[in-house]
Amino acid sequence: MAEPARLSRPRRPSRLSMAALALIPAWIVVVLAYVGTVIWTVVISFTSSKLLPVYNFVGFDQYARLFASDRWQVSVWHLVVFGVLFIAICLITGFLLAVALDQKIRFENTFRTIFLYPYSMSFIVTGLVWQWLMNPNLGIQNTVRSWGWTSFTFDWAVNSGMAVFALVIAAIWQASGLVMALMLAGLRGVDTELWKAARIDGIPSWRVYTSIILPILTPTITTATVLLSIAVIKVFDLVVALTNGGPGTASEMPAKFVMDNLGQRQNIGLATAAATVMLVTVICVVSPWLYRTYFRMQGRKPT
Repeated sequence: MAEPARLSRPRRPSRLSMAALALIPAWIVVVLAYVGTVIWTVVISFTSSKLLPVYNFVGFDQYARLFASDRWQVSVWHLVVFGVLFIAICLITGFLLAVALDQKIRFENTFRTIFLYPYSMSFIVTGLVWQWLMNPNLGIQNTVRSWGWTSFTFDWAVNSGMAVFALVIAAIWQASGLVMALMLAGLRGVDTELWKAARIDGIPSWRVYTSIILPILTPTITTATVLLSIAVIKVFDLVVALTNGGPGTASEMPAKFVMDNLGQRQNIGLATAAATVMLVTVICVVSPWLYRTYFRMQGRKPT
C-alpha cells in the first residue's frame, strides 16, 4: 500500500534568527550613533571648523597645531604621570587586598563590600569627596591643625606642584576595589594542590605568589590593566570635580582639553583632532588585549 502523503508543516524560525532579528534596532543605533559619530569626528578633524562644522579640508593642519600647543603637551605629560602611577599603584594595592581577603579572614564579605564600594560611585562624586578632604580650610589639613599639629599641610588640590598627585590618590581610592575583585576571583581559581605542594617543598609564601601565582593571574592582570588604561585616557569628570584642571594648567588632561575646545574655546577642528588622537591611543591599548583574549584563543581551538 502507498504511504499517505505527509502534510508539510511551516518551519518555525530558529531562536538564533529571532535573536538576530531582535538585535537589528540595536545594531542600527550602534552603527549610526557610534560608528557614524566616530567617522564624522575624524572627518571634521581635517577641516578648519571653528564654532560650527564646515567641510573645507585643510589636511593635517589641525594636528600640527595640536602637537605645537603647549597646553596639549602639558596635558599629555600629566596623563602619562597620572596613568603610570594610577595603574601601577592600583594593581599593587588591588593584589595585596585580594591576597589579604584570600586568607579566609572573618567578615570577608563586609571587607570586600567596603573595598569595592567606592567603585560604585561616579568620578564626579569621588572628585567632590576628595575636593572637600583636600580643602585646606575644611578638610584633613584643617582637622589635623585643630588637634595642635599646626605645621601639617595637605592642600594638594590647590597646590600646583601636587595637583596631579591629588587626582592619582582620588582615582586609586575609587578603582582599587575593582582590581581587588578581579584579582580575588583569579586567586580563588588557583588549584589548591599548588599550595599543598609548595608547603611540602617548604617554599615561602611570597615566593609562591611571585613565581607561581602571578604568572597564573596574567590574563586577569592584563584585563585589569586594559580597564584602568581606558579610564586613564578618558578621565575628565574627576579632573573637573576635583581641580578643574588647575591651578592654572597644573592638572590639565587631554579629555578636558577636548571639552574646553568644543565648548569654551569654540574650536571644533582642534577638539576633534585631539579626540581622534585619543581614539587612536585607545585602539593601540585595546587591540593587543583583544588579539590575546579572543583571536589568538580562537586560533588555538581544534578544527
